[in-house]
Amino acid sequence: TVDDGHNRALCPDRANSAGGRLISETYGLRRAPRGRKYKGNRMRILHVTNSLSIWGNGIVNVAVDLAIEQQRAGHTVAMLSLPGGYEAMLRAEGVAIFQLDESKGQPVEMVKSSLQARRALREFRPDIVHSHVLTGLFLCLPWLKLYRIPSVGHLHNVHDASAKRMGVADRLITVSSAVADDMRAQGVPKTKIRVILNRNLQGPRQPVMADLEPSELLHPAILTVAGMNHRKGIAELIEAFEIVAAEFPSANLYLAGVGSESALFEQQASQCKAHARIHFLGFQSSPHSLMLGCDVFVLASRRDSFPLVLGEARQAGCAIVATDVDGIPEGLDFGAAGLLVPPESPAALAEALLSLLRDEDLRQLWKKRASSGLERFKVGQMVAEVLEVYRELLGEHSTTAEAQPA
Repeated sequence: TVDDGHNRALCPDRANSAGGRLISETYGLRRAPRGRKYKGNRMRILHVTNSLSIWGNGIVNVAVDLAIEQQRAGHTVAMLSLPGGYEAMLRAEGVAIFQLDESKGQPVEMVKSSLQARRALREFRPDIVHSHVLTGLFLCLPWLKLYRIPSVGHLHNVHDASAKRMGVADRLITVSSAVADDMRAQGVPKTKIRVILNRNLQGPRQPVMADLEPSELLHPAILTVAGMNHRKGIAELIEAFEIVAAEFPSANLYLAGVGSESALFEQQASQCKAHARIHFLGFQSSPHSLMLGCDVFVLASRRDSFPLVLGEARQAGCAIVATDVDGIPEGLDFGAAGLLVPPESPAALAEALLSLLRDEDLRQLWKKRASSGLERFKVGQMVAEVLEVYRELLGEHSTTAEAQPA
């Protein structure tokens, strides 16, 4: 289902706003004729996600940021997704929304969802489809081939066993060089891969930091903002805090986030001697005040492609401790902006935390280091690089079409 009234108001003539011919003349209900060439600087872009959830989903957050910033830049943008909370923000910015029901792998549901994708492609007529999830890409893929619409896959989670299948897209954006290396090792052609770091500073979802007040926390305060699951290293963090709490009886650990394994970690924490100083805060739509109020920010992930939260913690001026895995080192300038420790090592994590709590001067030094070099984490940089991938791909697509026999 599409928000038809909004979509008609958004693009009444379905035309390329840079003066190109009507997209409906190029492909509509039938296979696109050969020889189409993309013209102009304005694009029609369809983003595909599994939901529009506001519950701290990094994939959704990046897709929403891109969609809004691209629309603000003069492109015509739509989302194909399940609902979830960001609809009002997107519509207010002029982004159209098509519904794609979740498919649970059953053949009938897969066919139904694929037909929904086909309907969205026929009604919106994008120049390019940018899929942030594997299922959405595969649901669209037959129609992308039929209508000859170029596709971009955006690989956010390298830990997924099926991650390399995103390589079926015409281009594959990876969110860090570490993820790109992993995909090349798994056989995705180097020529398809483009590395574009996750960036969200000064984005449409971000508050103005100068307007925020630090949260009132019990000090020394150690904070993590993460999904409550084992991949985020929550069990190791709680173990590390037990070691820290033995030396610092007033230390407190704050965990902001939700997840399917929250109950397991709450049970683990309840068995700690310092259980009264371990605080589960649940989901925080804007954790920036917590970051401003903490003494140390920690991310203990076992796997993490390129977490958005690191840029936010750096913007807040946190002293940071994080694990040396996947894209995390890139997010901390390879150790120049935060202390890196081995993953799944509570002892190493505790020692890094203790080093910062013991030495105020050292902690202030790492705060200063975290706060420098933030220009490259601004959302505008990510948007510009993504648009360049589109232009490159559309140029190749037009050239290929022209080279085919009539």
